[in-house]
Amino acid sequence: MAPTDHSIDLPHRMHWARWGDPAREEPVSELLRDLVEAFLGDLTPRPAVPEEEVRLADVTLDEGLLDGLRDLLGSEHVHVDHAWRVARTRGKSTPDLLRMRAGDGSDAPDVVVRPASHDQVAAVVTWCAEHGVALVPFGGGTSVVGGLAARRDGFVGVVALDLRRMTRLVDVDTVSGTATLEAGLLGPEAEALLAEHGLTLGHFPQSFRYASIGGFAATRSSGQSSAGYGRFDSMVMALKVATPIGDLELGSSPANAAGPDLRELVLGSEGAFGVITEVTLKVRPVPEERVYEGWRWESFAAGTAAMRRLAQAAPQGRAMPTVLRLSDESETAVNLARPDAVGGSDDPEGADGSGRSGGCLMITGYEGTADQVARAREATTELLSALGGEALGTEPGEAWSHGRFDGPYLRDSLLDVGVLVETFETVTFWSRLEELYAAVKGAVEADLTAQGTPPLVLCHVSHVYETGASLYFTVAAKELDDGVGQWLSAKRAASDAMIATGASITHHHAVGRDHKPWLAEEIGPVGVEVLRAVKARLDPAGVLNPGILVP
Repeated sequence: MAPTDHSIDLPHRMHWARWGDPAREEPVSELLRDLVEAFLGDLTPRPAVPEEEVRLADVTLDEGLLDGLRDLLGSEHVHVDHAWRVARTRGKSTPDLLRMRAGDGSDAPDVVVRPASHDQVAAVVTWCAEHGVALVPFGGGTSVVGGLAARRDGFVGVVALDLRRMTRLVDVDTVSGTATLEAGLLGPEAEALLAEHGLTLGHFPQSFRYASIGGFAATRSSGQSSAGYGRFDSMVMALKVATPIGDLELGSSPANAAGPDLRELVLGSEGAFGVITEVTLKVRPVPEERVYEGWRWESFAAGTAAMRRLAQAAPQGRAMPTVLRLSDESETAVNLARPDAVGGSDDPEGADGSGRSGGCLMITGYEGTADQVARAREATTELLSALGGEALGTEPGEAWSHGRFDGPYLRDSLLDVGVLVETFETVTFWSRLEELYAAVKGAVEADLTAQGTPPLVLCHVSHVYETGASLYFTVAAKELDDGVGQWLSAKRAASDAMIATGASITHHHAVGRDHKPWLAEEIGPVGVEVLRAVKARLDPAGVLNPGILVP
């Protein structure tokens, strides 16, 4: 199957200073602006500079080195022009975007290279190690933790390794239920190729439309349907990786006792140990039926208790929903479960569709055969009803499904009018969930209030397990002149609160630059030495995504 080059019409055209499709750049509605100003006060518009005014780092690779890359890949796949360098600068966190919107492209790569095969990737990795050039693997560019801003100091230059020419479905094993995909495929492309065989991954994070298969693996991604399909790392059967000391091919069987599972060294490694070029994944039949519903709970505590009962009943044979999420009272009130309708709902029945104010909205979703969906719905309805939940029917669930990938667009529209909006997440055991929720929310509120910008802090339970759950926070505050510094202060407060309560610094956003100080606290000094040892052995010159992940 010949590779298909999607690199011009999709990621190269992802907006350089916003999320996603440039055609979806829209102003906030007057109704939403009024709502936000009622919470946060008068707003000051903060438009982005024109793209051509973005100031990039000087190119430090000389023509001789650039010619070396052209010899490896062909000159048409080596780009040093302003547009390509801008398009491959940083990721899509709010600090990333604030810097770009202000014209700061100081983390830009010197050159963007576009290999078409594992062998070409391996050749570029070897070339970078030999010449002391930092290399940043680039899939969809959706990192929200500074994972694409490599350290430049100490290196001859920086290469962005764009994997978007690597878009093959390499193999499908319908007997075993696996498929091997090249790392540059974006989520929708992978699903389209698998659908031709009646299959799906079932991995649908909010970044789905622009994130890549390699990125999912490198960051230990978790999708909105993880209650049913599992996290991405649980789907990975095998990996092919290019490292400076040779190729690493892992995964000879579904499970084994052949020492530590080295796949776990690669999953979550964020390009610091090697470049993932192929991933073999567990696949499922495309669902015959999909149903999404809403439930109302009197409080966040009541809703989380019900989620725990559901998750802990699953091992005893009770069917689990494919999608399970719960918004707290504040998130429910502003209708954030449906980003396309925030501040604009004219539904008189309330944000959760119950006809009453207050309470929390839960979304349950079911996917599979008609029989599987019916059994899971029946079992879930029986349990949630017995615990005091109020069934709201399919309208809230279908509304959530319609807008499930739209949150980042809303964030960007609010940035235009001077509202600082950002998200972060964490995970802990059920016994600590209430403490974690209160500690993190309180820390962010206290920090931003002390800065003179009292925030709106929203939260939902995004992923559940038998033993615990993930909390996903959204924060909105009036942006100060130094919006980056303002947010980094609040993020430090939130991160300190996570570690102080024994939670993880991240559930599915990864480490990048932003979480690295707290990773050291989470894994301890011996854990840090393990990561450093692996890095030193696989990447002796330290050229792979330097400054990322490894404390």
